[in-house]
Amino acid sequence: MLIEVQNSILRMVAQGDDLEATLATLCRQLESLLPGTRTSILTLDSHGLLHPCAAPSLPKAYSAALDGILIGPSVGSCGSAAYLQRVVVVDDIESDPRWAAFKGLAEAAGFKACYSSPIFGSRGLVLGTFALYFDEARGPTALEQSVVEGCLPLCMIALERHERYLERERLAYTDALTGLTNRAKYNKDLKTVPCSGWSLVLIDIDNLKSVNDTFGHAAGDDLITAVAARIANAASTLRSYRIGGDEFAVIVDDTDIDPADLAECIGRKVSLPATCGEHTAFPTVTIGIAHSRAGLKVAEVRQNADIALYHAKEGMRGGVLIFNAALTTAISRRVEAIHKVAAALKDNRVEAWYQPIVRIDTGDIVGVEALARIRTLDGVIVPAAEFFEATKDAQVAAALTRRMIECIARDVGGWLRLGIPFQHVGINLSAADFSCTDLPESLESAFRQEGVPLHHAVLEVTESVYLGDRDRRVAKKIASLRASGLRVALDDFGTGFASLTHLITVPVDIIKIDKSFTDLLGPNDPGTSIVEGILHIAKCLGIRVVAEGIETREQAKLLLERGCVLGQGYYYSKALPPGQICELLRERGQRLDKVSALNDTLNRLRGQSGSNPERGVA
Repeated sequence: MLIEVQNSILRMVAQGDDLEATLATLCRQLESLLPGTRTSILTLDSHGLLHPCAAPSLPKAYSAALDGILIGPSVGSCGSAAYLQRVVVVDDIESDPRWAAFKGLAEAAGFKACYSSPIFGSRGLVLGTFALYFDEARGPTALEQSVVEGCLPLCMIALERHERYLERERLAYTDALTGLTNRAKYNKDLKTVPCSGWSLVLIDIDNLKSVNDTFGHAAGDDLITAVAARIANAASTLRSYRIGGDEFAVIVDDTDIDPADLAECIGRKVSLPATCGEHTAFPTVTIGIAHSRAGLKVAEVRQNADIALYHAKEGMRGGVLIFNAALTTAISRRVEAIHKVAAALKDNRVEAWYQPIVRIDTGDIVGVEALARIRTLDGVIVPAAEFFEATKDAQVAAALTRRMIECIARDVGGWLRLGIPFQHVGINLSAADFSCTDLPESLESAFRQEGVPLHHAVLEVTESVYLGDRDRRVAKKIASLRASGLRVALDDFGTGFASLTHLITVPVDIIKIDKSFTDLLGPNDPGTSIVEGILHIAKCLGIRVVAEGIETREQAKLLLERGCVLGQGYYYSKALPPGQICELLRERGQRLDKVSALNDTLNRLRGQSGSNPERGVA
C-alpha cells in the first residue's frame, strides 16, 4: 500500500500538480494507512520561520497559529525537529517542556502527542517538517515510523521541485537590470486585480536618451537602476514593475494609499542626485494615473493610464496627470486628424497655400510663408488648424513636410520660370523633421529638380521645437542648416519658455514676433514695450524681424514707427492658393531694384552701411 502511495505522489509531482494539493493528498493517504493519526507538513523559509503547507485534518485555526513561528530547541515538536535537525518524539504534550508555550493550542485541537521528523533536501538543508499527531499520549509505532521514513523522500522531491519551479518563475518574472518584477508579471498580476478599488500608476524616466547619448548606455543603465530602487522604496509593499526600457508601473490598492500621494512621493525621491558611472544626474519622472471603478475593465484602466502618461509627457514633463474623460476626447481628435492627413497624403490631396510677407511702408510683397492645406474629396479646403494635432505624430509630421517641400519647389519653380518677382518662401519644420537624417538633402533635391536656388528657402522653426532639446540635437541641426547656406527663422517668437536664450545658443537669421504680441499693440499698452524690446535686441544681434498677425492699419503704423519694416497678416492678405498668390506677386512683388533700397533702410536702422541684395530682405 505504501508503494501505491509513493507512485501516486510521484505521478502528481511529475505532472507538475500544485505543491499544497500534492502534499495534502499524501497526508490523507497516510491517515488512511495509519488510523488514529493526523498529519501535518510545514515548510521552513530562509529566515528560520515555519509555514503550514498541508494539514487537511488539522483545525485551520491551529495551522494558522503556527504560521511564521521561529524554530528553536523548545518550539514544540516541529520547531524543535527543524532546529535540532533530528526526529523529535513527544509522547505527552501536557508534560513536555518543549510544548509549554503551545499547550493551549494542542489542547484546543485535541492533541495529546506529536512525532515530528525534519525533511532534508538533497543538499542536507532542512526544507520543512513532517508530523504525526495522536489523540492519546503515546509514541509512534514501528509501522508509523516506517511509513513516515518512507514518505520523507517524497516530501523532499515535492518540495525541491517546487523550489525549482519558484526559482524559474522568479527568473521569468524578474527584470535582470533592476531586480523589479517585469512586464510578464505585470500582465499576470493585472488579471487578478479586483473589479474596483485599485489604481494604476505609470512612471516614465525623463530624458533617458540624453543620458545614453551623452554619457553612454552604461550610465543610462545606472540611471534606470537608481530610479527603479527609488520607486520600489516609495512603493514599499505595493507591487512595482519595470515594464519597458524607461517605464515603470505600480498597482495600488486604494485602501492602502492615495495614488496621487504615492506619485508625489515617487517624484520627490527620484529627483535626488544619482551617480551614473562617473557622472552625476538629476533624474525626473513623468507620471500618469488611472483609477478603476465598477464596470470598468482592466484593459480600460490600463489604456486610461497610458493616455494620462502620454499627455503628461507631451505637456507637463516631470509632473503628474490623473486620467479624465477630456484626455480621451483629445486622443480621439488626434487619431481622427492622423487618419485624415494620412488619407490626404495617400490621395495626393495636400496643397501648399501661401501668405504674403510685406514691406510695411510700401506694401510690396517680399516673400511668402507656405501653409499646409488639405482638399477633401468633395473639394472643401481644410486649414492646418483643423489637422494640427496630426503633426504631433512624428511619422505623419515628417511625411507632411516632405510633401509640402515637393509642392513648394514645384510652385516656386513655376513662378521663377514666369519671371514673377519672388524672393523667399518660408517652410515650416516640426520637431519630427529634426529626427530625420535626410534634411536638408530632401529639400536640396526637390529644389534642384525644379531649378530653384536654395537661397529662396527660409526654414521656419517654432520655439516649441526647442523645448526639451536638452541634448541640443535641434540646435546642432540648425547650425548645420545655416552653415550649408540656408536661412532659418524662429517662428512664434516670445511664446516659448526661454526665447532670449534661444537667440544666444542657436543663432538664427530672422525672428517672427508672435501674433499675441501684435494683438496687444497700443499707445500705452505693455505689449508695445515688449515689441520695442524685441526689435532693439534683434537690431543689436543683426537679426531681421517679421511681425505676424497684423490685422489693422493702426497695428502696421505702430510697428513701422518702432522700426519694424516687415510684416504679415490678414490686413495684407490671408493665405492663398498658388494661382492667386502668383497673380498677387505679379502685381505687388518687390523688384530687385527695391531690394537694395530696403536693405539700405534696414542697415541705417541698425546703424550700419552697405547692402546685400542677393540675400534679399528676410
